Amino acid sequence: MNMQSPSRHSEMQVSFDRRELGHILTLYGRMVAAGEWRDYGISCLRHCAVFSVFRRTAENPLYRIEKHPALRNRQGMYCVVAMDGQVLKRGHDLAQVLKVLERKLLRVIEG
Repeated sequence: MNMQSPSRHSEMQVSFDRRELGHILTLYGRMVAAGEWRDYGISCLRHCAVFSVFRRTAENPLYRIEKHPALRNRQGMYCVVAMDGQVLKRGHDLAQVLKVLERKLLRVIEG
């Protein structure tokens, strides 16, 4: 029986760190308070980490906030993807990438 050590397993998957989750959950909390979002899911995969946002639990995600470390030196490892697969924003700084969703929060409050 061949078992992998825990450190080897953690190298095989990508995840969000504490700072990144802080940015994401701050935005998530504001959108929940505005009544726009109701649920989320986090996937830590081999090549990327995904934070999916849902309006209702049984639906497809409204948005996916993705982290692709392999793209770090190209267009940036963070992106926000809409329900239809369109990339809304991509970049190197997570806070800047999340601003595309913050604009939607301003529209909800003012509208």
